[in-house]
Amino acid sequence: MRIAIASDHAAIALKTDLTAWLTGEGHDVADLGPANDTPVDYPDWGYRLAEHVASGRSERGVALCGSGVGISIAVNRHPACRCALVNEPVSAKLSREHNDANVIALGARLVDLDMAKACVTAFLATAFAGGRHEQRVEKLGAPPFSPASG
Repeated sequence: MRIAIASDHAAIALKTDLTAWLTGEGHDVADLGPANDTPVDYPDWGYRLAEHVASGRSERGVALCGSGVGISIAVNRHPACRCALVNEPVSAKLSREHNDANVIALGARLVDLDMAKACVTAFLATAFAGGRHEQRVEKLGAPPFSPASG
């Protein structure tokens, strides 16, 4: 699978470890940065990841920051992205199964590497269930208001 990964400075170590692990698992991983722990603004990296996934260059994305909250908000600004902030595998699985999430967000200060791997594994292994969930997911990409007016 083609997977994009990006973080802020607080999640560099987790990004590095997950990138190596995902590559070792046979995935084609695009590390979108940053390259070191020099302080950066998480929205810049979340927007970069969202554009990469929305353009189809990657099938799925992994977004990381200290809490996972900020970068998940940034990714979700793109109407083609559905980013789920998770801290355990059940939520990761349900984000795919029910919400067709194409990006997962994790907080490097909240989950250790083993839990992050468990979440990513569940996220990547789960298919969208479709059916009753399709209409709801379609609404996520087309809110009834203009983002500019909302």
